[in-house]
Amino acid sequence: MTGRTEAEDPPTKPKTPLLQRLGTACGRRPLLVIGVWVVVLIAVIVMSKVGGGVYSDSVNLSGTESSTGLALLKAHDPAASGYVGTVVIHTASGTVRSDSTAVDQAVAGLSKLAHVLSVSNPLSNTTPRVSANGQIASITVHFDVVPKTLGSGYVTQLDAAVAPMRHDGLEVEYGGSLDQLTRPKTSDISSEAIGFAVALIVLLVAFGSVAGAFLPLLTALFSVLIGVSLLSLMAAVLTFGTASPTLALMIGLGVGIDYAVFSTTRFRQQIANGVDPAVAAGYTTATSGHAVLVAASTVTVAMLGLYASGISFIGQLGFAAVFGVITAAAGAITLVPAGLALLGRRIDTVKVRKHTVAESGDEDDGWHRYAALVGRHPWQFLVAGLAVLCILAIPLLSIRLGHVDDGADPHSYTDKRAYDLTTEGFGPGANGAFTVVVDLAGYRGSTSTLAQSIQTQIKSTPDVAGASALSPTADGRLLVGSVIPESGPQSRATTTLFDRLIDTVVPDALHGSGTVGYVTGSVASNIQFAATLTSRLPIIIAVVVLTAFLLIMTTFRSLLLAIKAALLNLISIAAAYGVVVAVFQWGWGRSLIGVSENVPIESYVPMLMFAIVFGLSMDYEVFLLSRVQETWQQTGDPGRSVARGLSQTARVITCAALIMVSVFTAFVGSTNVVVKMLAIGLAFSVLIDASIVRLLLVPAVMNLLGRSAWWMPAWIDRVLPHIEAEGGAEPPTGRIEPAPTPLLS
Repeated sequence: MTGRTEAEDPPTKPKTPLLQRLGTACGRRPLLVIGVWVVVLIAVIVMSKVGGGVYSDSVNLSGTESSTGLALLKAHDPAASGYVGTVVIHTASGTVRSDSTAVDQAVAGLSKLAHVLSVSNPLSNTTPRVSANGQIASITVHFDVVPKTLGSGYVTQLDAAVAPMRHDGLEVEYGGSLDQLTRPKTSDISSEAIGFAVALIVLLVAFGSVAGAFLPLLTALFSVLIGVSLLSLMAAVLTFGTASPTLALMIGLGVGIDYAVFSTTRFRQQIANGVDPAVAAGYTTATSGHAVLVAASTVTVAMLGLYASGISFIGQLGFAAVFGVITAAAGAITLVPAGLALLGRRIDTVKVRKHTVAESGDEDDGWHRYAALVGRHPWQFLVAGLAVLCILAIPLLSIRLGHVDDGADPHSYTDKRAYDLTTEGFGPGANGAFTVVVDLAGYRGSTSTLAQSIQTQIKSTPDVAGASALSPTADGRLLVGSVIPESGPQSRATTTLFDRLIDTVVPDALHGSGTVGYVTGSVASNIQFAATLTSRLPIIIAVVVLTAFLLIMTTFRSLLLAIKAALLNLISIAAAYGVVVAVFQWGWGRSLIGVSENVPIESYVPMLMFAIVFGLSMDYEVFLLSRVQETWQQTGDPGRSVARGLSQTARVITCAALIMVSVFTAFVGSTNVVVKMLAIGLAFSVLIDASIVRLLLVPAVMNLLGRSAWWMPAWIDRVLPHIEAEGGAEPPTGRIEPAPTPLLS
């Protein structure tokens, strides 16, 4: 019998990780890779311009009071249902009635527009809508589609229809559901420019290298433009909220720059060690690139976890952000290594300062000495960090979820002017009237008597400014009337009134009649939307926390580190919520960011913030713990592992966090109050996480845990899959190359 024995077989060469082969290939052919990205970018931008969709805030709350009432209106009185827009008229002298001919012509013109179901004449004798002084009137227009979807060209038709009133000198403003359609077209280019400028300064100061500073910005820009363009194409198929593109832009830029910074730092260390650029690009992709994929996967899962809310509008906001994250991750493992290899050893040729970000972790390093200080006094650092977070979280105790309405917009917006005129002429509650719908199916009594009884009880309800007579629909199936609150749509009193109407007033008025009543309208929908999200927020928290917990436990094989990550992130997000409440609800400094009044916290912002922040915080957790774990596996010394891991990552994490904070803060310049809210919330979240949590609490807790930080029950270890934070690639052997030709002589 012939053949080799096992002892005679040559040793098997370790297989090169896939990511390392990918990074090396990109490094060998950088111009080809960059060229492909340019072609893809041009292609998706062109396609998005041609076939991209529109964004609109459309929420489906089937089964709720407001949704059921609206469905009945659509079925039995289509002209009174649909999406309500308002045209507010104002005259500075005389009365609106003196221009009745122009008003009649405008009403007739509006009635002829496409997608208009009905138009109410404010000067009619049956349903007049004129202020007590006669100077303000309001036309109600019902549409069969969300006006936002009609496109900007529809505004020209609106203007043409109301032209007779403007010709007579009347002021005409648009409000209601026309707000999204008639708002001036704005872009976040200025916000992007500011964010980029600040990020460039941070990178130049931290890296000291001009090329090392520009590369992360350029690759992130490439990635996010592709992501936002792909989102636009998807918007032709799915309905995304109006904040979706800005959200994808913010998250995409933030993580895109971060991911490129981590890779650039690792690459420069390899170049300093004399490694060939293409080989260094491969190793960078196999290590930092692998950590990027783990981190991006966490953010993606966290964002998609928003679908657990059961509300497609919320889930698709998370889905929109994923476009920015995925393209950023794709750029980090292909475009970034190509750019790094193209620069090669020239990456540090042009410097603005001598000392730059490094990963050395030497014991004489300042961060190493700081980590050693934390190790000597862990309890003091832990208590100090927790105290700061608890103080910041205090405003959270008074959080009030709601909807930010047109009253918070700039006065330059027509919907803001319409809102103010409506408040002046009819009271703040007129900006958010409720519609009462009574289903008369099977009712055999006197309809007029029932209508009078309901109106009487509603009028006597506290915080009701007025209630119209309920009138039957053409088919006699419904009674329909309106209720005007004393307070504005954002007021807590209006929410209390809605709850009182649906819980006691309407049911008591209909008791014994055999009929059922509902309260609907846009404000009613917003109130129930906020209530629904509040009830489902614990589900989102549980899904996201569990996901992050499993990721940390699986990646680092530690039960206690996973628990630590979950608890600390919960405390840090509570602190970030507190800052948002203090600024927007309490009004601390809101005028500095261009918000005209105190507003409730937009109902979906806490849920969205939680998913985003928890995902982003895992980025820093993965990058820090991967370094700590590396030293722990080499030395078995817990204190040294924490000190070395912190000294290797603190500079780059701080740099990356400052960049992300600058990108988010730049979006405070947006005219959209919800975008401002997200920008402030995300900026402070990252700042808190990268400073207090990552630099104080994590090293303090890990020093207190000692060796037990890496404890893992054997039975859990057996059932969990194995994921390596940085791919397990072997460091390449350094090879000194000839000095490169300077980029600038």
